[in-house]
Amino acid sequence: MTTHHHPGDAGQAFPIYLTVVAGLLFLAFAYLAVGQAATNRNEAQTAADAAALAAAQETRDQLAGEWVENVGDPAAWGDIFDGLVNGLDDSCWRADQLAAQNDASIDDCAMNGPLQYSVEVTTDEPVGDSIVPGTEDKYAHASAIAVVEPSCTFQLPEEDAEDAEFPTLTCKDQVWDLDPEDLAELPSPQDLFEVHLAD
Repeated sequence: MTTHHHPGDAGQAFPIYLTVVAGLLFLAFAYLAVGQAATNRNEAQTAADAAALAAAQETRDQLAGEWVENVGDPAAWGDIFDGLVNGLDDSCWRADQLAAQNDASIDDCAMNGPLQYSVEVTTDEPVGDSIVPGTEDKYAHASAIAVVEPSCTFQLPEEDAEDAEFPTLTCKDQVWDLDPEDLAELPSPQDLFEVHLAD
């Protein structure tokens, strides 16, 4: 059986072809716009996480310094491990630094209690031009909370105990039998405190 093609068939198919191609291009650009937005959000979250962790780590280092200064006074250890130390410097300057290194700016940085920092950031660059109107002026925002968690336990001697021994400090799986007459080797800030993002 012979099939006859009329010249008009090609002409009718061409607009359909253009419509399909246009539709596919639109979908491709739409996926690209979604991808750009997702990338911007991820960058903002990375900046927020890094900033919160940096502020918490700075506070951890200060608390560790306080512990070293008071290592000979075990009665002061509890407050230090709980973060109850007067005169600590605000650590949000470290959050500013890490946000800037990740192309973002701090909107808010606060110490929520003695051992927790919350940070909010905005990316320095907008999502950019796309087929979605207004994205050229849209900036990604993100927030994060970082926690300083004491890693050590110890037992103070009874107040009326005679010849009380210096308390043993247990940090995770490591035991420190500290000698008040020889304190050359002490736990590091990383031994004393763990810093992590809040769940």
